[in-house]
Amino acid sequence: MTLAFGQQMLAIPGPSPAPERVLRAMHRSSPNIYDGELVDMMPALMDDLRTVGRTQHNVALYISNGHGAWEAALTNVLSRGDHVLVLATGRFAQGWRDMTHTLGVTTDMIDFGTDTPVDPARVVEALNADTGRIKAVLCVHTDTASSVNNDIAVLGKAIRESGHDALLMVDCIASLGCERFEMDAWGVDVMVAGCQKGLMTPAGMSFVYFGPRAERAYETADCRTGYWDWAPRANPEMFYRRFCGTAPTHHLFGLREALNMLVHEEGVEAAWARHSVLAGAVWAAADKWAEGGVVRPNVRDHANRSTAVTTFQMNGQDAEPLRQWCEKRAGVTLGVGLGLDISQARGTGLFRIGHMGHLNAHSLLGTLACVEAGMTALDIPHGPGVAAAITAIAEGAGR
Repeated sequence: MTLAFGQQMLAIPGPSPAPERVLRAMHRSSPNIYDGELVDMMPALMDDLRTVGRTQHNVALYISNGHGAWEAALTNVLSRGDHVLVLATGRFAQGWRDMTHTLGVTTDMIDFGTDTPVDPARVVEALNADTGRIKAVLCVHTDTASSVNNDIAVLGKAIRESGHDALLMVDCIASLGCERFEMDAWGVDVMVAGCQKGLMTPAGMSFVYFGPRAERAYETADCRTGYWDWAPRANPEMFYRRFCGTAPTHHLFGLREALNMLVHEEGVEAAWARHSVLAGAVWAAADKWAEGGVVRPNVRDHANRSTAVTTFQMNGQDAEPLRQWCEKRAGVTLGVGLGLDISQARGTGLFRIGHMGHLNAHSLLGTLACVEAGMTALDIPHGPGVAAAITAIAEGAGR
């Protein structure tokens, strides 16, 4: 029988569950797009986006998903024939690299595997051996497929101390609003993000943050096109130029409400702390489940795990029966396994739990309990993960 009737739990790593407040803010008639409340709210909204990204610099908004933000970032700083260094810790840096090729940009890629982070020493070695070709270093903060988290603070410091002038470009699509990220303090020149994960807004908008060094690269970039050009979006002479046409009105109203929650009510640092505690509960369950010898977290070292998403391997078994049981019998949708190599559309022996955005203890514990119930129902050997997660939540929440 099914016990899935009732509120479904979307436990995929984005789009994350949108708060009812955000959905209600979007459920309204279209506004005047030339003056009035929509135009008036934008300066404060842009300031709040800067607060989330921990920067004093520019933000450009796009009506696109994260792939659009990738292209926007590349086209505004690169020229055809340029060369970049890509640091891969899973699927998504490889995808960003593939997009550079469509623009006539060449790449070198250092592949660090799918369960370990970037090694800054190897990056510095590559930069020291460079003869002036490398214009930018591309890295993903958290790879959503592998759930590897990279230490951007250490990487940025290493690049600066090397003396190389390559731009540092970072994908924060899975991590912004969930994991500590300090754009200015860490020396990041370009950062890309989306609205549908830690920013708790239905998918459809993306953001490109850029600092002074990226602005200088923009002056000579010949990949720029009218739609992706970030200059009029960041500093528009007229309101419509911020979006190269009609604004994504209802997404903006939703984003405004989400930023109220994240920036002005909870606080960005408090959100980071909440995600850390909730991730600790997932890890506690994951490590106990692994004692059964079948299900284990893809990233073994806690220090290298994302606090926004956890990828699980099933030791050669197909994860689909477990995913189907959770969704059809218990009302919990787990993330599909993405192939950890870009050539693989799906990783059949993988599943993912997203623990990002609008999430609290009871929704997370419910997800973990349903996964454990599914393993029990399907005779998948596992240790007592939920009990460990409860202990982690109790200790993390305190008295």
